[in-house]
Amino acid sequence: AHTALSNMAPLFPASAQATGATGWTTFPKVGSVFWWNLVTSIILGVGVGAIAQPQLAVRFMTVSSNRELNRAVLVGGVFIFVATFSAYVVGSLSNVYFYQTTGQIAIQAAGGNVDKIIPTFISSSMPEWFTYIFTLTLLCAAMSTLSTQFHAQGSAIGHDVFSATRKDKRGSLRLNRIGILVGIVIAVILAFILPAGVVAQGTTIFFGICAAAFMPVYICALFWKRTTKQGAIAGIVGGTIISLFCLLFTHQKEAAGIGLCKMLTGQAVLFTSMPWPYVDPMVIALPLSFIITIVVTLLTHNTKEDEKEIDAMFKAKDGESA
Repeated sequence: AHTALSNMAPLFPASAQATGATGWTTFPKVGSVFWWNLVTSIILGVGVGAIAQPQLAVRFMTVSSNRELNRAVLVGGVFIFVATFSAYVVGSLSNVYFYQTTGQIAIQAAGGNVDKIIPTFISSSMPEWFTYIFTLTLLCAAMSTLSTQFHAQGSAIGHDVFSATRKDKRGSLRLNRIGILVGIVIAVILAFILPAGVVAQGTTIFFGICAAAFMPVYICALFWKRTTKQGAIAGIVGGTIISLFCLLFTHQKEAAGIGLCKMLTGQAVLFTSMPWPYVDPMVIALPLSFIITIVVTLLTHNTKEDEKEIDAMFKAKDGESA
């Protein structure tokens, strides 16, 4: 199958070849537009951002001790490898299937919508009963992820914002529920107004923002007791702002589509020389967020109560409460 896919290189979309792509089984030309999009957005953006998603942090908080975490590392590592490896292999080899059965490559068989390639492949190559089972597994995974994300959104508004700024804690639960409802409404609206083929791009954007906002805080909080609350907040805010700035003013795909940079400066992006219009915002925002977190931490100090809690957390053993 891989030989057949390699032999199909001349069929690779001409628009992609013009930007540096060389085929389905070969790496693009180093430094080309396609290379920067693939490496910084798909490989790094999704790969790094996948471990910084807020719903995963919520799941980790439900683990009772380090013992369960250690047990989950092996299973989780194998699952991540198999799931990711399978997605890349099946996605690329679907071109061979469609070409042999319809005379078209995958993107053509899906009507030009990249979001429909795998659904079209499954419905065409698998029996009908498998399609139903596969759809149910996707729905289960989506419901689990969405419930955790909505919980995190509501808690962030009701607890982190409302309760932290008011002495009277009454009403925080109600605000939590309102926050969840607002998140659901926004998600439904986006599902209807966003154009076709936006899933991959939207996933990259979400993962990149999560990585820039949360990754420095996660790492510093886990491995550096000196990390302060002010440093963590500065890192989250700084990473988010830098990511949004790059999306609006430097990254070609989003900046040109939104048009704010064009309206303010007269050009699609601030920096037109290679490779900046094609460097994913996460690659820029993540290291800067790390720097912000570390610098602000060094300029501030934890209270004595915070230091006691942090020491207790670092010394906590399996099954013991912090």
